[in-house]
Amino acid sequence: MKLKGIHHVSALTAKAPENFRFYTEVMGLRLIKKTVNQDDTSVYHLFYGDEKGNPGTELTFFEIPMAGRNHDGNNSISAISLRVKNDDALRFWKDRLKEHGIKAEEIMKRAGRSTLAFRDPEGQRMILVSDENNKGVAGGQPWNKSTTPLEYAVVGLGPVRLTVPSAEPTVEVLTELLGFKKIGSYAPEVTGQPEIIVLETGEGGSGAEIHVEERNDLPQERLGRGGVHHVAFRVDNEEELHEWIEKVKTSRFPNSGFVDRFYFKSLYFREPNRILFELATDGPGFDTDEDIEHLGESLALPPFLEAHREEIEAKLKPLDTKQ
Repeated sequence: MKLKGIHHVSALTAKAPENFRFYTEVMGLRLIKKTVNQDDTSVYHLFYGDEKGNPGTELTFFEIPMAGRNHDGNNSISAISLRVKNDDALRFWKDRLKEHGIKAEEIMKRAGRSTLAFRDPEGQRMILVSDENNKGVAGGQPWNKSTTPLEYAVVGLGPVRLTVPSAEPTVEVLTELLGFKKIGSYAPEVTGQPEIIVLETGEGGSGAEIHVEERNDLPQERLGRGGVHHVAFRVDNEEELHEWIEKVKTSRFPNSGFVDRFYFKSLYFREPNRILFELATDGPGFDTDEDIEHLGESLALPPFLEAHREEIEAKLKPLDTKQ
C-alpha cells in the first residue's frame, strides 16, 4: 500500500458567502460542491477545486458562523499551498492579490521552489507554489470558466506544513505508519529554529509533500476561523482503505473506523502531536449526484440527508452561486 499524495485540506470559515466570493472570484477556483457539514447540518461545507474536483485539488471549508479568530501556534496545520504552473504565474498572482487588497510577501524559495505567501481575508495562511521545475504527482485541470487566465490558474494543492513542538513523533508516524520518506530539508523562516523537514509519498512532487516544522517556542494553536481542521491523504480505493484501517488499528491509534462521506470514503486519526489526519479514497467523486457542468450550483445532500432537505435549507443563508 502507498498513499498517492494529498487528497484535500479542510479549513474553517466564519463567513461562507465572503469565503465563496474570495475563492471563486479572486482565486479562480470552482465551487465543486455546496453541501453541509455531515456532523452539523445547520452549516455549509464548501468544496473548491479544479474543473471536476479531482483528488489533490480540493480545498474545503467548514462554516462556523460564530468562530473566533484562529490563534496561530503549535500542534497545527500552519500553512496550505496552492500549485500554479510556473514562476511567471507567481508574478501574476502578486499583482492580482494587490489589486484585491490582499498583502502578499515577497516571492522566495521554499524547498527549492519559488513561492508566494499571503493570508486570505480571514487570516488563512496560504502559499502559492510554482511547479516550474516540479516532478511527480500531476496537477489538475483548471475550470475553463475560471475568473483567472488559465495559464496562471491554480492547478491543485501543494505541500502542507505542520508545526509541532517535537518533530520526531510526527515524522515517525508519517514514515513508519503511512509510508512517507524524508527527502530533504530547508531553512526555517524564523532564525535559530531547526530546518523544516520535507517528506513525500507516492510519485512525489509538490502534490505529495508534507513539511514538518519544529517550534518549541510557540503556544498550542487555538483553532478558529482562518485555521485548518485536517489534512487528507489519497487512498486508491475502498478495498485499500480497509487495509489502512486495520494497519492504523494494529498500531493502536484511536481512530474513526470506516466513514462514508458519499463523495469518498474515509478514516480519521490523530498523530502524537494531535494533528488530525484523514485517509480518503479517490472516488466515487463529486459528479456522483450532479452533472459535471453544474457542480456546486445547488445544495447537494447525500442520500441519508435528503429526507431532511427542507429543514436543512431553512437554516442556511443563501450563497450567491451564479456561475
